[in-house]
Amino acid sequence: MKSTALSNKHISLKAKMVPFAGYNMPVSYTGLNDEHLAVRNSVGVFDVSHMGEFILKGANALNLIQKVTSNDASVLVDGKAQYSCLPNATGGIVDDLIVYKIDSETYMLVVNASNIEKDWNWIKQNDTWNVDMKNISDDTSLLAIQGPNATATLQKLTSVKLADIPYYGFAKGTFNGVANVVISNTGYTGAGGFELYFENQYAEKMWDDIFSAGAEFGIKPIGLGARDTLRLEMGFCLYGNDIDDTTSPIEAGLGWITKFTKDFTNREKIELDKVGGVSKKLVGFEMIDRGIPRHDYQIADAAGTIIGKVTSGTQSPSLNKAIGLGYVKSEFSKADSEIFILIRDKAIKARVCKIPFLKK
Repeated sequence: MKSTALSNKHISLKAKMVPFAGYNMPVSYTGLNDEHLAVRNSVGVFDVSHMGEFILKGANALNLIQKVTSNDASVLVDGKAQYSCLPNATGGIVDDLIVYKIDSETYMLVVNASNIEKDWNWIKQNDTWNVDMKNISDDTSLLAIQGPNATATLQKLTSVKLADIPYYGFAKGTFNGVANVVISNTGYTGAGGFELYFENQYAEKMWDDIFSAGAEFGIKPIGLGARDTLRLEMGFCLYGNDIDDTTSPIEAGLGWITKFTKDFTNREKIELDKVGGVSKKLVGFEMIDRGIPRHDYQIADAAGTIIGKVTSGTQSPSLNKAIGLGYVKSEFSKADSEIFILIRDKAIKARVCKIPFLKK
């Protein structure tokens, strides 16, 4: 099992450590609800150094990205990032990812930890241009500092004007005395904040100095448990739960990152999904009756017929009610449709609703 450059720091903080995507990762420190609300109300820090980073360079880097991703990376300008996915050969999704345009011939792809090798091999397999590719995942630390007080905390440590970095924008600059840090506004919590990419050797000093800077705001370390509940309140997909090799981007509600103005892997099949419609759709739902939906629980209609399954579910700490995502037959995907979650053989009433669950 791999460790991040901060694993000893988490252990010293008495974090509950669990295996995740091949890494020894902190799932919680003081408790999920406490950590979740710290991010929503103030500021928290996640070590997400298990994520993967690939650098693609050269005149054909964009051609390769355009071929393997669903979104249109040609619209990116320097300092902008884009959410996208890697369609597979059968209409499903290899992974979801973020594409960063550093300059006209340099891009960074940020992929999920569990898919680093799979994604690398898939992109390599599709590289007919012999693009210069480098996997910097093992050498890169990534901290996500999230919450309404994140900007005030981090601004103490850099001359880069953080307020000038738009959502899905980034800057490269000196942060806490370290040069060439990527400072990115691409959070996964909906609470605002930034991600910092830098070399492993600076990880402990970065962690310590960020916590000193955020002390006045009661800054807290946050585990993967709260990361999951925060992203779910925003309706953000988690690979392996809500999307995978069998789910179409159209079924998953990711038509907005699927651009048919260009050619890409298996475009024809996905375009058929778009034009002809799909038999199931990913929806958000909230529980009407008491019960917490969990991954793989079945979903039924009023007559008891199985119409789908839950992909993610939790008790929302911000909303104080149970929420979830799941695939249902398309005729049940409209907002306010009545559905039932089968929890311990009981049909518990729920209502399809629009996402995000937490309105800003």
